[in-house]
Amino acid sequence: MIMDPDESHIADPNAGLERSIIDEFIRTRGYDPAALQQLPEDVRVRVQAEASTHAAARLAEMEARAHYVHDLHGDK
Repeated sequence: MIMDPDESHIADPNAGLERSIIDEFIRTRGYDPAALQQLPEDVRVRVQAEASTHAAARLAEMEARAHYVHDLHGDK
């Protein structure tokens, strides 16, 4: 059986959530996520970097809270 290369990797289960957090951050800064490519490169790179950092921090916070809840309930 030949495996399709696209099927052999496991998708990140948080990818959709991360994308939503990034898009929300960009909108709160007054930009349209779909129109970022039209911005000057320095602005686009800065906004994308800030959005990525924000999303990583939010996801880490959510993961920490989930571990805390599992610990409270004795889940392993």
